[in-house]
Amino acid sequence: MRPTGSKPSLSGEWPPRSSLEEIESSEVRLEEEREAKKRNDEIDRLIELERQELKKRRPQAKLLLLGQAEAGKSTLLKNFQLLFAPKAFQAETEAWRAVIHLNLVRAVNFILEVFSTPYSTESHSNLNNRSQSSLSNHSARHVLSDPVRTLRMRLSPLRQVEIILHGRIAPESQPHSPVPGSSNSSSDDFNSDLRSSLDVRLFDTSLRARAGWKALARLKRPTSTTQDELQDARQVLDACRDDIIALWTNAIVQEELRKRAIILDDSYIYFLDNAVRIASTRYSPNPEDILRARVQTIGVEEHHLVMEDEIHPGHEWIFYDVEGRRGQRAVWASFFDDVNAMIFLSPISNFDVFLPEDPSVNSMLDSFSLWKQICESKLLTQATFILFLNKMDLLQKKLDAGIQFSAYVPLYKNQPNDLEGVTLYCKRKFHAVHKHSSPQPRPLHIHTCTAIDTAFMGGLLARVKDAIFLTMLRENGALV
Repeated sequence: MRPTGSKPSLSGEWPPRSSLEEIESSEVRLEEEREAKKRNDEIDRLIELERQELKKRRPQAKLLLLGQAEAGKSTLLKNFQLLFAPKAFQAETEAWRAVIHLNLVRAVNFILEVFSTPYSTESHSNLNNRSQSSLSNHSARHVLSDPVRTLRMRLSPLRQVEIILHGRIAPESQPHSPVPGSSNSSSDDFNSDLRSSLDVRLFDTSLRARAGWKALARLKRPTSTTQDELQDARQVLDACRDDIIALWTNAIVQEELRKRAIILDDSYIYFLDNAVRIASTRYSPNPEDILRARVQTIGVEEHHLVMEDEIHPGHEWIFYDVEGRRGQRAVWASFFDDVNAMIFLSPISNFDVFLPEDPSVNSMLDSFSLWKQICESKLLTQATFILFLNKMDLLQKKLDAGIQFSAYVPLYKNQPNDLEGVTLYCKRKFHAVHKHSSPQPRPLHIHTCTAIDTAFMGGLLARVKDAIFLTMLRENGALV
């Protein structure tokens, strides 16, 4: 029986032949699509298997970067990237520009906040924490001159610039609040507040993860909201460029910083000294700028470096950059297994500095203690140990200024207070600890360096790379 309302075909057949052909064609098409999907899935599976196999065959080195906070671990990693993966290093320039701008703006805003708070007369002789800053005993409250007051008002837009940059770089965290003494805080609390701000607000950017800020390098669309905000921030920074220079070079500002014994970190001095170039909208970071950029490592960050040089192209090194603050060291051991080399950095210029997380502990003595704990680990028995005694330039400056190494390291008494003598003492101390604390003999390479000196680091890291490759060859049985 033919359905009601249906139109009969000329041949009297039902359903019409064209409908049967369409059904058959549809079924064939569906079957072809299923077969094509099977083929594509199989191809994808084989590609993934091949990728995994290539990954297994590609030589890999696993390296630990350990040391105290602010020891220079991230700077050392950037040196490795600059030397052995320059294309990847260059690809991150855009992201580093935002970080450098944030560093510069935070330094300016910090100085402005110092001037917004009256100076206390209370004597503080030992506030020289990790930030190398202290307050000296002076009696008069500070009175701003008209030029400085004017600069404060003209530079006030930089507070919003800091918020924008921080939000773009680390959207998952909040920028630090202003110095407590700058508003709703009594002047009696200023000294402790200033010390806290020096240790936390200025010297650490407190970025929660690299993934958040390096994503900036992938933002190519100029119409995106993020790019628009960044461009606005850069234009404001450029407009404030002359005032930044005027503030930093102002004699009253420099005198006030000197009176309060506030010594900014060298990286921030560098950015302020180069503000005329860095604050420009046409600014593009050079390698030295990037090496000096400050990003605090929080938690554990894994970095993959694929060699681009002609000798070891395609070789992959995996760096584990671990936060150095005391409260985070308990998690280190979970990364000790199956590593080729452990790179430890000790900032020996910090012999007169105390830990911000525990002002009763000397930084140098803490570094020795930390080194001993690492040497004792049985999980690192097969790893090559590489020790960098970093920040030699700052050590030279302190010794030349007459600061006595023996005043902070009593065992060094009656020995020359010069670079050669102090360096030799530190080398012998670290070597002795390694020898007596290691579960079994293993290679130890000790180097002195200034991590921001790219010319020197080039030759040094080439030798370090060779040592690590030799370790890998021994582990693979290629060398006896």
